[in-house]
Amino acid sequence: METVQSGRRTASGAFASFARFVLCGGGVGVASSFAVAALASWTPWVLANALTTAVSTLLATELHARFTFGAGGHATRRQHAQSAGSAAAAYAVTCVAMFVLRQLVATPGAVLEQVVYLSATGLAGVARFAVLRLVVFARNRSEAAAPASGGSRVADAAGAARPVHPATTRGTAPTDPATLCRAA
Repeated sequence: METVQSGRRTASGAFASFARFVLCGGGVGVASSFAVAALASWTPWVLANALTTAVSTLLATELHARFTFGAGGHATRRQHAQSAGSAAAAYAVTCVAMFVLRQLVATPGAVLEQVVYLSATGLAGVARFAVLRLVVFARNRSEAAAPASGGSRVADAAGAARPVHPATTRGTAPTDPATLCRAA
């Protein structure tokens, strides 16, 4: 029964995170699409996209650290660097999409460009959500969840603290030598 409830909490947590991701990242993405269009009128599109991607990634990473994934504060440099990696992949996807559009349509209109750009951004955004949730902000999520769920923290073989949910320790004897010594 606990496994089913835990699975439901995980699924609802993932859904809530995705909803916040869409709200924060989508808002930044829509604003970025207008910024790219405006900058592209003065500079080459690739440069406009690169500048917009850099600024929007910094802003979105901060929003995701604070609101989407519950890190509770500013994003760390490591998180910004990892997020930048996923943003670089998203940048490549949008560049390829626009390149293909221009190969298929000689002079695409602004609306068609926006549709293609936002579609490519949305596709890349789903992949970014998975990377940010499972890699970039994964540790912060598990650390924040342990105290809230009544769990405790134990050291693993490498000495790193990891959360342990009380349900996983019921009826089991301690096997860690340090725990055995303290229990004796």
